[in-house]
Amino acid sequence: MTSSADAAPDPHRAADPVDAITAQWRQERPDLAEGLHAMEAFGRIYRLSRGMGEQMERAYAPFGIGRGEFDVLATLRRAGEPFSLSPRELTATLMLTTGGMTGRLDKLERAGLVTRSPDPNDRRGLRITLTPEGRSTVDAAVAAGIAVQRRAVDTLGPERAARLNDLLRDLLTSLED
Repeated sequence: MTSSADAAPDPHRAADPVDAITAQWRQERPDLAEGLHAMEAFGRIYRLSRGMGEQMERAYAPFGIGRGEFDVLATLRRAGEPFSLSPRELTATLMLTTGGMTGRLDKLERAGLVTRSPDPNDRRGLRITLTPEGRSTVDAAVAAGIAVQRRAVDTLGPERAARLNDLLRDLLTSLED
């Protein structure tokens, strides 16, 4: 029995740039051929991520935000009522430095999408709260972003899209263990 990693590529499927790269490696380093399926997978994941990131930037641009600002707004929105978190909670969720978070918050506050206020439970702390304008902005932006992502994934059909999600979940879980 062969695994999918050992299976030959489908000759009817169009080649992509990753195929060209790995073909060159097979030619120049045949000793690596057995492991190139990993390079193919991660090369495609990287290229998909980069390309989708560019499309998401274009989807968010009409709302006056980029991906970084969207991430902050979306984190506050997902937190639920009252749509408020401490800077530390935001930083931990988004895996940012405090300096990176400060810059994003400054921009969002100037745009009227978030407010900073004293934390009633911590005299030294702050709360970052989504404004009504921030909530409507992130609600519209998330819908626009999902539409972009859905157009891409829908090309696979429901069964293949579900299988892709299962495989990516398995891979992500293996990396996080």
